[in-house]
Amino acid sequence: MDDLSWETLDSAVDYACPGFDVRRDEVRFPDGETDGYHYVDEPPAVVVLPLTPGGDVVVIDEWRQAVGRVNRGIPAGTMEPEDGDTEATDEGSTATGGGATTGAIERAAARELAEETGYEAEGFERLTTVEPTNGMANAVHHHVLATGCEPTAERELDHNESIAVETVPYDDLLAAVVDGGLRDGRAVTAVLWYELLHR
Repeated sequence: MDDLSWETLDSAVDYACPGFDVRRDEVRFPDGETDGYHYVDEPPAVVVLPLTPGGDVVVIDEWRQAVGRVNRGIPAGTMEPEDGDTEATDEGSTATGGGATTGAIERAAARELAEETGYEAEGFERLTTVEPTNGMANAVHHHVLATGCEPTAERELDHNESIAVETVPYDDLLAAVVDGGLRDGRAVTAVLWYELLHR
């Protein structure tokens, strides 16, 4: 595959804003030609599929300015430097089943779940890690299953988050994936991986 690789000659941020940057790389293509390539540069994120003890899913309805509507989804957010390294699994992880979460991913998942929904989980399990739009962004999403979720935390929404919280039967959320009623790609990915690993 080396004959397909681009060489990065230079890299700089063209535009910075809260949450992500727009970066321009000067690249050399395999044929020797050079050009600029722009992409969205953003930190890794966690996406949490929260299940209550009764098997319902904690979902969020949130205004999404980019598409001009309220979006049904699940808790998600950017990992912070204090979450730590995502490479090595901590011995203290409570993950079981399909795959271990690293301590960093688990800390981020617990924080985002609590801040956006007010729920806390008994345990976390890794579902998958994906690069959802790697033709235009370097985003990495760590999808996590949270089990035993109860509303025992205080919500702490960011100033630009408009979020309502609800619980829905899991089968209803799955039906929304199948019939196109659920359009949030992160939520769809989490539900499908849960189906692959647990159903």
